[in-house]
Amino acid sequence: MFTGLVEATAQVRRIEPDGDGVRLEVATPLAGELAHGDSIAVNGVCLTAVEPDGDSFRADVMAETLRRSSLGPLGEGDEVNVELALRAGGRLGGHMVQGHVDGTGEVESVADEGFARVVRISCAPELLRYVVEKGSIAVDGVSLTVAAVDDGGFSVSLIPETLERTTLGRAAPGRVVNLEVDVLAKYVEKLVNRV
Repeated sequence: MFTGLVEATAQVRRIEPDGDGVRLEVATPLAGELAHGDSIAVNGVCLTAVEPDGDSFRADVMAETLRRSSLGPLGEGDEVNVELALRAGGRLGGHMVQGHVDGTGEVESVADEGFARVVRISCAPELLRYVVEKGSIAVDGVSLTVAAVDDGGFSVSLIPETLERTTLGRAAPGRVVNLEVDVLAKYVEKLVNRV
């Protein structure tokens, strides 16, 4: 479980094909806090750390994850958002993020609005049905509040802290981003449909 409060950006050091998946090596000082088998979110995708050392960790990424997320097109040298798993007793400052990416969206536009930046993201209708104005969504692992939503996508407004501390500060039109909708919406839908 994660909060969507990105702790650092990190760099993809190496990508090694392994069957239908890949072994990803990520360079980050947070690796010093990881033990073998710990969970860590990379662009919002929950991965299992293997071979952590002081400045990097490795993770096996299966074909399903490569198909469903934006980790597939990553290249060596790319920057990613990372967050360690929430520990019991830790503060929940964002929202409950599982690290189970529901799909991807595409940045359509970026516009400055005062000190903030509004990012519009298009996504498939099967994800959009869970997106509500003023609700929570994780974009590349970043917990955000939905500013507006319509039939083709939604907008989020990024504060300077988010722009500086995450890869979303460099988001440009055409960029594919991971999306995780609020899990509560999916549970409510399932319960309502049972009646």
